[in-house]
Amino acid sequence: MNNNQEQLVEKRVTYSLELNGKFILIENVPARINEEAGEQFFAPSTVMLLQQIILDGQEPKRVIQTPVYNYAT
Repeated sequence: MNNNQEQLVEKRVTYSLELNGKFILIENVPARINEEAGEQFFAPSTVMLLQQIILDGQEPKRVIQTPVYNYAT
């Protein structure tokens, strides 16, 4: 086992995605997290279910408003 695998921790995360100008959140997604780097890794079956949820247009559990700011330089 290499060091990267030893640093992965099983957690539930919120998966976020912007699709067609809409911001989508999916809560309680199982992931393996590299806590040092903050990277999230998803099993192939999890990715397939995420795609199914998004593409099937399932009714969301709830809808939230999200503020949008412009980063001005």
